[in-house]
Amino acid sequence: MQPVRSILTPIDFSDNAGKIVKAAAYVAGSFKAELHLVFVVQNFEDYSGFFVPPVNLPNLEEELFASAQQQMEAFVEEYGEMLKTAGVPAVTSKVVSGDIAEEILKYAARKKIQMIIMGTHGYKGLERIMFGSVAEKVVKTACCPVMTINPYREECEENVT
Repeated sequence: MQPVRSILTPIDFSDNAGKIVKAAAYVAGSFKAELHLVFVVQNFEDYSGFFVPPVNLPNLEEELFASAQQQMEAFVEEYGEMLKTAGVPAVTSKVVSGDIAEEILKYAARKKIQMIIMGTHGYKGLERIMFGSVAEKVVKTACCPVMTINPYREECEENVT
């Protein structure tokens, strides 16, 4: 296996995203690897079988993309000091749009990512049933090792005792 010099961490700006990034920063710092943070804006085309999209859909998608870029900047700023302290040599952030799992895999291939670190939980309820688990799709089809992190792990440990 080749040395790990680049790690991809998909984020979703949820409360759990911070836990995932902290774990990814620890691993990236240990390997002295560049960390890529990626957020995928889900395409509305994926919902086309469920509703008739409004005429102004392109404007809405552009607004969502712009909002996601602002959130990404704020996220990187919020965790910037922690990433430096963890020894992460460089951080790249990117917002893309499309199918979440597919875009994660495309980004990893394009950037020759050597490891993906992501949360096991994202979608909940009906959305997970309709679209499946993003983590599961990535684990099954990625061309590099994938480390999954259960963001609820601490809660599990507390409930075991």
